[in-house]
Amino acid sequence: MTTGMIITLVIGSILKLIMSPPSIAVGWGVSKFELHKKLDSKDVTVTFNGENLEEEEKIRFTDYFNKASFLKKHYIFPGNEKLFLQPETNVTPFVMNVKRGKKEVDFFVFSYDNHVDVVKKYKEKVVSYSVSSEHLQNFTMFTTNAHH
Repeated sequence: MTTGMIITLVIGSILKLIMSPPSIAVGWGVSKFELHKKLDSKDVTVTFNGENLEEEEKIRFTDYFNKASFLKKHYIFPGNEKLFLQPETNVTPFVMNVKRGKKEVDFFVFSYDNHVDVVKKYKEKVVSYSVSSEHLQNFTMFTTNAHH
């Protein structure tokens, strides 16, 4: 009788976990497929026109990037990656290099009047998406004017 009860409890617990997994497991699973991930400023190097941003500016830029609202993903056809990495515009991108262990990811942040385009490059893959962030747009405009 106790063996039957133990088996029932084990099967019931497994079914409960499968039907409603704990929020930690769900958060981990979702973060693996998240396109616009939150970045830690300690892992990030931000450059503009080949010059590194100062520590305070880097932290502020990373914070604005993290708070940006995801708008939409842009689909890139094989062979067209260069069009996204080097678009034919006069916008100079901020380049964010993120290193976590052996993983290295580059983000190219292009700011326009009504949105910000982000091109994410890791290994040979290129992904592009748009975000909305008034702070990022103002930060970009302020820095652009300061260097000219």
